[in-house]
Amino acid sequence: MSASLSRPRVGVWLIGARGSVATTVVTGCAAVTAGLHPPTGMVTETPAFTDSGLPALSDLVFGGHDTLDCPLPKRAETLTAGGVLPPGVATAVSAELAIADREIRPGGPTPGDTRSEAELITAFADDLRDFVRRHALERAVVVNVASTEPASQGPGAPLPASALYALAALRAGCPYINFTPSEGMHHPVAAREAGHSGLPYAGRDGKTGQTLLRAVLGPMFAQRALRVRAWSGTNLLGGGDGAALADPAAAAAKNAGKERVLADTLGTVPEGEVHIDDVPALGDWKTAWDHIAFDGFLGTRMILQTTWQGCDSALAAPLVLDLARLTARAHEAGLSGPLGALGFYFKDPVGEGPAGLSEQYEELVRFGQRLRRAGGEGGRGARSVRDTGERETRKRETGERETGGVL
Repeated sequence: MSASLSRPRVGVWLIGARGSVATTVVTGCAAVTAGLHPPTGMVTETPAFTDSGLPALSDLVFGGHDTLDCPLPKRAETLTAGGVLPPGVATAVSAELAIADREIRPGGPTPGDTRSEAELITAFADDLRDFVRRHALERAVVVNVASTEPASQGPGAPLPASALYALAALRAGCPYINFTPSEGMHHPVAAREAGHSGLPYAGRDGKTGQTLLRAVLGPMFAQRALRVRAWSGTNLLGGGDGAALADPAAAAAKNAGKERVLADTLGTVPEGEVHIDDVPALGDWKTAWDHIAFDGFLGTRMILQTTWQGCDSALAAPLVLDLARLTARAHEAGLSGPLGALGFYFKDPVGEGPAGLSEQYEELVRFGQRLRRAGGEGGRGARSVRDTGERETRKRETGERETGGVL
């Protein structure tokens, strides 16, 4: 994105940078910056965050990793044809898409990749540092928006790609956001590093549809003292997520966050499951249906059914922009560790915080007020990513390792 060089610019490094969500993020940021569309869905553009010191949308610079080679302008054309992006927008911001596409580096590991885990982490971290250096960025935030991985195979198994990227972010001195159900910073190796990195991080699994409704309806039943007997659901979705979640292990990782919301808001997990079906014809659109059986006064049995039909990328993109801006500002303000106040955005949030959406929103607004008071010039987090990267380079040169050779 173009921005005045007199203001510090912030990098947004997207894992899965050529996917539907990432393409919609870059396109949407450019369109809103150019005044082509309002920032609908962006909580950080509401009055509650006006004076929180967040980086301007025009000051965001995009790059990322991906194993795909479809250029962003071409990907945006496909999303336009599918009704995800409005007609004409991708053409209007084609220059910005091309600029972002030139900043996308090969991800991994890919089939036949012979690099070790340590080599992959080093390569990914070097890409991040190079991105920060070439654009003279004050800091960069890494956001994982890649397809869902299968659940971890346990101790001794190879590190999943999401954990490699998370470790690379830590090594490069970059705050990290996991918008997917994949392990990322939740992996024990990455979690150990995150604990003493001095960096803020947030996640996991963006709350965009079915679970968003659950976070509203669960507290309603609890507050009205209505006993939920069963809560079942079905998701129909296509695109890359539909294909990835056709794997039962990946679907299990996705459903864990949905169940947690019910457990936290109801105090128990009712009977019922969520089924995820891959329907390629739906493309980037999804339908989520919930069937809730509950008891009222004198045991009267009742039913509530909800149907949610939405475009996953259009629901996710404004949240990704919100999270990148809030996390960058938290880093500038000297905050570190899990950002529990960002639980508003996640199915399975890190740190402590409420589970109901209303309470999560109130905590988010308080967080914005905290950022407003924090200033931005003297805190520990105000150190730039460039400084952190130089320190990490010196550590490697002196042979310091704290994770058994992985970092």
